[in-house]
Amino acid sequence: MINVRVGDLVARRSYGFDVLFKVIDITRNFKKQKVALLKGVDLRIIADSPVMDLYRIPVNKIDDFHRSFDKKINNIIKKIMKERKENNIKQMQLKKALKGGTPFGRSGRVLHLDGDGEYLDECLKVYKQLDIHVVGKQIAESEQPKAMLELLKAYMPDILVITGHDGLLKGYEDFTKISHYRNSQYFIESVKQARKYEPSMDDLVIFAGGCQSHYEEILNAGANFASSPYRVLME
Repeated sequence: MINVRVGDLVARRSYGFDVLFKVIDITRNFKKQKVALLKGVDLRIIADSPVMDLYRIPVNKIDDFHRSFDKKINNIIKKIMKERKENNIKQMQLKKALKGGTPFGRSGRVLHLDGDGEYLDECLKVYKQLDIHVVGKQIAESEQPKAMLELLKAYMPDILVITGHDGLLKGYEDFTKISHYRNSQYFIESVKQARKYEPSMDDLVIFAGGCQSHYEEILNAGANFASSPYRVLME
């Protein structure tokens, strides 16, 4: 049997070693079997797995996971930068058409609330690469609704990102019940609080939710965009 310890980097055999995880806790289930609580290293995901299903990733293979993930992110950034360049060209053409007039445009201010500080740091790196003005705050999902109004008044963002960990609680299969989700209720309440501050979906654009959140109710609460349709994992 594999000797897995807290802090080890592992992958799940039954899932084809698809995601790199860090072991953050080890417990025993009702059958007295060892179960590891896992946190995605690159993907925003919390999962559990029987220890017997885990494979400890050799040090010389860890970079392979990171390179694969970084390649995906870099391709996304390149696509965004290309689209931005094309939009800038259109803006210049419009300026000429207006005979010297300057089309209005500026980068929106982003307020990003995240339940996980490590993932927030990764997001802030990407914001910087994209030259986006952002304020990032690490706040537990359950505390985000309480902090919402004060933060909105302090930073007056154009774009609000509310995220963290989520997913169906173990043993529940009914996707329609909010109480069956780890943190969806807090994302929903955070959006409601934000809409009390700014009802206009044009003046405050809200992205909310985490992997496998109850995205329908997050949208109903007033978010412009929510995650994640079909309860899929996000990168």
